[in-house]
Amino acid sequence: MTTETTATASTARLLPQLIKFGAVGAVGFGVNLVLFNVMLLIVLRNVQHATIYATIVATVIAILTNWIGNRYWAFSGQRQQSAAREGVEFFAVSLATGTGIPLLCIWASHYLLGLANPVADNISANVVGLALGMLFRFALYRWWVFSPARAERKNAAGLEAVSTAQQTKTAVTGSMLARTPDGGLVGD
Repeated sequence: MTTETTATASTARLLPQLIKFGAVGAVGFGVNLVLFNVMLLIVLRNVQHATIYATIVATVIAILTNWIGNRYWAFSGQRQQSAAREGVEFFAVSLATGTGIPLLCIWASHYLLGLANPVADNISANVVGLALGMLFRFALYRWWVFSPARAERKNAAGLEAVSTAQQTKTAVTGSMLARTPDGGLVGD
């Protein structure tokens, strides 16, 4: 197989996954946007640092939504058997990139640039922050959390275990047959 064919095959596998990731992300973005504004404008209306709290709450709920979508749709072929481990890794990546990056953008917008209004908050958290976070998340989900290499190792380990079990069964059966007296044919 040539390098060009390998690159084409790799791109062919990556593109549908990227589209699914984008669709899941769009749903997560909608959840984040709605919750952020509900928290900012209604729930935390008169609370100091409301933008920070609204960002945290909206992002954590969006992360849960995205994990479900990515686990069962976008990266379903590479799911880990241990949902707990995968969930912890997913949440770690998501918190670092989905909360940390938008919070850093809001902090820079609010405290460095002095842009403290709902429009600037939405642009810094929900446009700049989420776009930067998305780039880092896809890379980390694809090559760490839902890594195809992990799925291959898991499948190889499973096939090896099945092969070992079959060999053991054959060895036990073979050795038992060797020790069983031959009674001859029925009716002899």
